[in-house]
Amino acid sequence: MAESKDKPGTGRHAKRISSILVTQPKPSSDVSPYFAIAEKYGIKVDFREFIEVQPVSYKDFRKEKVNIQEHTAIIFTSRNAVDHFFRICQEAKIEMPAEMKYFCISEQTANYLQKYIVLRKRKLFVGQRTAADLFDVIKKHKGEQFLYPCSDIRKDDIPEFMRANNFKFTEAVIYRTVASDLSDLSDVKYDCIAFFSPSGISSLFINFPDFEQDGTRIAAFGPTTAKAVLEAGLELDIEAPQPNAPSMTGAIEAYIRLHHGADAMKEKKSNK
Repeated sequence: MAESKDKPGTGRHAKRISSILVTQPKPSSDVSPYFAIAEKYGIKVDFREFIEVQPVSYKDFRKEKVNIQEHTAIIFTSRNAVDHFFRICQEAKIEMPAEMKYFCISEQTANYLQKYIVLRKRKLFVGQRTAADLFDVIKKHKGEQFLYPCSDIRKDDIPEFMRANNFKFTEAVIYRTVASDLSDLSDVKYDCIAFFSPSGISSLFINFPDFEQDGTRIAAFGPTTAKAVLEAGLELDIEAPQPNAPSMTGAIEAYIRLHHGADAMKEKKSNK
C-alpha cells in the first residue's frame, strides 16, 4: 500500500487521535515535546521500546579479528555505538591515543562522546544529521584507517560510500538489535503508533503477527523506516522529518492540526 491519500478530516483521518504509542523509552525528564502534546490536546501517550540492544561479548568480538589499535579514525552514528565501543575497549584494556580522530554523525553523538574521552576539537568532525552530511568531511581525510563500530542491523550508506571511494575501512559489529518481548502488552490498539526504525516494524509483526492497521495512524521517522512501513503493507500517515516539522512530535502535531484543527483543542477543553 502507498501513503494514505484521504483528504483532511475524512476516511481514516476523521477520528481524532486520542492515544499514541511511542516505540521508544519513556523520556527520563518531565520536559518532553510528547508530554506537551499530551497536555495540549488531551492525548494519552504511552512509551514502549519495540527493540532491544544486546552487547556482542568481547569473546565474540575477538572472532571478528578486528585490531582496534590499527585504526586512526572512528565513525560513530549513535550513542549505542559509542557505549559498546568503549565497553569493548575497556574489556580489551585499550586506551584511545590522543591523536585518534572521531567522526560523529551529529552534535548529539559528539557531545555524548565526552562521557568517555576529553575531546580535542581538531580531532573531532561532526555532521549535521545524516551520514551523507559527513561524507564531504570524510573525503578530506583520505589517508586515515577508518573503523566503523555498528549493529548487526545497519544502513548500507556508510559502507557503500567508503568502498566506492576506496577508503581503508573496517566494519565491526559490537552490538545486536533484536525485537523486544511485548507479550505484556494486551494489544496495540492505539490511534497512532510512532516508529523510528525498520527494526521496530519487524518487532510489531514478530509480536503481533495478526496485526491489522484498521484506523490506526502510522508515523515513521526517516526514509528507511517509512519504506519499511510500506513494505509491510501498512499505510503511512505521518512522516518525519519534514521541512516544517523536523521532529516526530512536530510531524504528529502538524497532522493533528491538518486533520482536526481547532476541534482537537475544543474537545480537549470539553473533557475537562
